[in-house]
Amino acid sequence: MPITSSAKKAIRVSARKKLVNDRRTRAMKDEVKKLEKAVKAGKKDDAAKMVSAAFAAVDKAAKRGVIKKNTASRKKARIARLLK
Repeated sequence: MPITSSAKKAIRVSARKKLVNDRRTRAMKDEVKKLEKAVKAGKKDDAAKMVSAAFAAVDKAAKRGVIKKNTASRKKARIARLLK
């Protein structure tokens, strides 16, 4: 357990940041899964409309530091490859 007040504050801050990061990660994963489900169901036209939302979610996660830049690039490449 933290003893100093700064250590206690650091735990509170990291808990808040974790909550925000988890939300951003969940939003990204949900968009990608929704897109993958549409592709598997054979709804290519619906999936094409969802691509921009999925790309935006991945880009936001990378911009905020939730995922790394190369991870975002790899995810976007795999999303694009799904539609071919």
